[in-house]
Amino acid sequence: MYSAKRASVRRPAPSTISPSTSRTLNLRSELTEEQKHEIKEAFDLFDNDRDGAIDYHELKVAMKALGFDAEKNEVLKILDENDRSGQRKIKYEDFARVMTEKIADRDPLEEIRRAFALFDDEGTGKISLRSLRRVAKELGEPLDDEELQAMIDEFDLDQDGGIDEQEFISIMTDGL
Repeated sequence: MYSAKRASVRRPAPSTISPSTSRTLNLRSELTEEQKHEIKEAFDLFDNDRDGAIDYHELKVAMKALGFDAEKNEVLKILDENDRSGQRKIKYEDFARVMTEKIADRDPLEEIRRAFALFDDEGTGKISLRSLRRVAKELGEPLDDEELQAMIDEFDLDQDGGIDEQEFISIMTDGL
């Protein structure tokens, strides 16, 4: 449950992302244990024949599960560069290395902007109470309107009734 105690979070002043913050975001090339686990889980889930290697279709779906919507040419290139058996398959070690590189190459600021767009389904440039309610419901979070409005109020730095993209970026990068 959301409470006023959570309101003690330091709120940065609204501003644009500075080059130093952007560099800090991009320095996160080391994957978290959770990310490493997700890579392993995706591989295991789509290694349908349990032979320790995945083929083109399994690779494409595993990449999609990790958030990469790769074109056919890209998937084939990954296979060609990492196929040690000549069977047009990629083993877990190579898959993990390729996915680690792809995840590390993501632009965190762009990821934050894409996340904001998921909240801003109305296309208003703001996260409204309605859109926050929708996301909470989709996530199975039993939050009432009062709790959701308290979240908006906490981070709505310009007090215009919603969280704009810059405020969202400030929330997501706080402490970096």
